[in-house]
Amino acid sequence: METSKATEESDVGILCYISQLPGFRGILKQRYADFIVNEVDTDGNVVHLTCLESPPQMVEETKECAAKVSDEKLSESKSYEAEIGLFRSLAGDSDAEKLESLISQVDSCTGSEDSVPHIVLSPDSNKTHRTAVHNFFKQNFKFLVTDTTDGPDASSKCIRVRLDSGGHKNNGRNSKKRKERGEKPFDSRGSSNWPEPLGKFLRFHLYKENKDTQEALGIIGKMLGIQSKSFGFAGTKDKRAVSTQRVTVFKQQASRLAALNDRLIGIKVGDFCHVKEGLLLGKLLGNRFTVTLRGVIADSEDTIKAAADSLGRHGFINYFGLQRFGTGSVPTHLIGATLLRGEWKTAVSLILDPREGDILLLFPCLDVIRMVREYYKESNDIEGTLRQLPRHLVAERAVLQCLKKCPGDYLQALKAIPRTLRMMYVHGYQSYLWNHAASERVQKYGFDQVVLGDLVYCKGDDSEKETVGVNSECNDDNCDDTYDCSHLDETSGTDLLERKNTLVKVVTVEDVSAGNYTVDDVVLPMPGSRVIFPTNEIAKVYHDLAKKDAINLTESVHSVKEFSITSMTGSYRRVFQKPLDFEWELLAYNDSNKPLAETDLDNISKTGSTNIIKQEEQGKGEDTDLSDCTKLPVSSRNSTALSTDTNEGSEREVESEQVSGSNWQETQMALKLSLTLPASCYATMAIRELLKTSTSVAYHKTLNQ
Repeated sequence: METSKATEESDVGILCYISQLPGFRGILKQRYADFIVNEVDTDGNVVHLTCLESPPQMVEETKECAAKVSDEKLSESKSYEAEIGLFRSLAGDSDAEKLESLISQVDSCTGSEDSVPHIVLSPDSNKTHRTAVHNFFKQNFKFLVTDTTDGPDASSKCIRVRLDSGGHKNNGRNSKKRKERGEKPFDSRGSSNWPEPLGKFLRFHLYKENKDTQEALGIIGKMLGIQSKSFGFAGTKDKRAVSTQRVTVFKQQASRLAALNDRLIGIKVGDFCHVKEGLLLGKLLGNRFTVTLRGVIADSEDTIKAAADSLGRHGFINYFGLQRFGTGSVPTHLIGATLLRGEWKTAVSLILDPREGDILLLFPCLDVIRMVREYYKESNDIEGTLRQLPRHLVAERAVLQCLKKCPGDYLQALKAIPRTLRMMYVHGYQSYLWNHAASERVQKYGFDQVVLGDLVYCKGDDSEKETVGVNSECNDDNCDDTYDCSHLDETSGTDLLERKNTLVKVVTVEDVSAGNYTVDDVVLPMPGSRVIFPTNEIAKVYHDLAKKDAINLTESVHSVKEFSITSMTGSYRRVFQKPLDFEWELLAYNDSNKPLAETDLDNISKTGSTNIIKQEEQGKGEDTDLSDCTKLPVSSRNSTALSTDTNEGSEREVESEQVSGSNWQETQMALKLSLTLPASCYATMAIRELLKTSTSVAYHKTLNQ
């Protein structure tokens, strides 16, 4: 596999188109506001930011519930007299007085848990008695924890009693138990007096411009003084875009978040409500895209109309887009192949070494990354490299920090990368195989019929013996980890299965003659231990490509499960996808900096809401006046119900913002597309089918010049 240049579509198996119609020129993401993404929730609702303020009724509900909790706590504290009396009979007067004093300080504490001193009970050489004391606290004082320390002499031990880091009246920000918190699925800090009737999670809509999801939540978390793990979301949205999505946060009041809007730049929060459960990755149906292609040049408007109509009717090949593989000269699937072969040192080198021909070199402002890589390669100075390495290079920092502690332990260094990011490498290789198989399927059998040996999603009462169901992309590990990484796209979070517990089967002669299935039902497997392959010639593509890379899809050469395809369950993915609720229109414009589509914030502004977003420092002098845009009399709509597929993980494009400022030109043409896609799909692949040109960052950057 070639590593000396930026990854091209053909390198990762993106080879075919459905239609043979001519394409046309159009610039993708000339401005980040040309790519608008709105999440579609599990009920099929498109998520919009409509209100920036905390609803008055929520404030009143919080006050009422807080008052109720306060009364409950007051009566609860009085009941401790009985427990202290029991403890007195177990441990004696001296220790009972110590406990009574500790509880009094806990009840009056308003600062961090560190402001409440611990107590040490009297020395005790009787292990059975110490066990009874430990159990007493577990049963009667669940907001306190105990442990055993050395006593004044070798034969005795003492029991220490202190406030639980996640327990009674704990509002502290500086707890020494952060490591314990890190093992929880979310940051458990927040008011311990939280009113139970409200639901422990605040759900809100996050609107962001030219920022990825983790970056935006990191800023909000820092302003609130809480950890990133407090937040939950269904999918990571594209950086170079304007997007709106749902987010949950543990035990926070809406008024606190709403108050941030005046200080946030390029970010807004709103549409608050309390819910009982936090969001997890994959809990969405898909995304609604509004994409504006600028600088459109075609032989005629008929060419554009024919291409758009074809996309609406036939759809596109459901390839994994380039974002899946990263934008540099060392694609994720290449690193994934080294992991599958067990070549740990090589994998580390691919992550850390200088990348000749890297796409990042197209952007001078990012040239520092190349220089830092070269510095490490020449000096092997981990400490010095870490000081220079940008913080957003999460994988590189994690590897270096581990090598600093454990020199030469390359496997451990790879495992130090956050799980979601490190799994992108192996998933990237699965996607590489899938793309090539999809191209072979189109080349051999076309796009308009089901053929013998295809795999299809079962319908109705199908119960043939060859049916296989897969219910998880991962085998025994949790796939719901989240982390910022540099390979996220405009779809959603980690690799969750396209359909939960869905059965697939091999198409038989009877199926073909009876017309039981359509090409929309055809799927191909993401390799794993619990999938079946087509029984036609397409299966050979998987094994032949893997063999070229010295990889066996049925046997593993090492015992590290997370880097082994045979230890992964696998999944299935549709080969063809049609855009849903598809609309398009041609627009004429004169100024390339004028917006051609309205964002959620534009709509709020029109309704007279306060707290309007501050202009971006890097040239959001992007006027929201659409008066210079003229609709041309060509448009179309193709409405279809949204399917329930929820598969794809998310990867972020690395791009640079265009320089703003007035740029009056002769009248140009733009094509505005609106379409909904299931979470398994890449909007860029739909656009590729339309334009018949590459979706690479490098190519579209040349169109701006």
